[in-house]
Amino acid sequence: MDYNENPKSYHPRMHSAEHLLNGTMDKMFQRGRAFSAHIEKKKSKCDYHFDRDLTAQEIQTIEETVNQQIALNLPVKESFISRNEAVGRFNLSRLPYEAGENLRVISIGEYDNCLCSGPHVTSTKEIGTFKIISTSFENGVLRIRFKISEPI
Repeated sequence: MDYNENPKSYHPRMHSAEHLLNGTMDKMFQRGRAFSAHIEKKKSKCDYHFDRDLTAQEIQTIEETVNQQIALNLPVKESFISRNEAVGRFNLSRLPYEAGENLRVISIGEYDNCLCSGPHVTSTKEIGTFKIISTSFENGVLRIRFKISEPI
């Protein structure tokens, strides 16, 4: 989540799923995290700088990978680091000056770490099943729309 966005509008389960999607996209394609996201309770979307749409096989792999991480019941924890410690470790380009010198890091097990100010679940088992609804590509932007089911 961008520090400029209102964390009160974020749904913790969906927001945590967004982190897993971002981690998966970065691991699979090495193009970084979403540059824009709109997270809501029923469905959400993430936009990535990309050069094409995803294939059906890639969509399936992303869904399977995210759902595997959810099934692992990974802990979701927060920690704090200084802005200087964050340099070189995280992309600070969207971090406003108002974020201060003490930055919050959300870690999902060993799978994903990200600077974030929004609400999250305490364990991935709380998320539910992740499903990509659709993807589209236009003008260098890949949009992924997704939803989650209620956890079992």
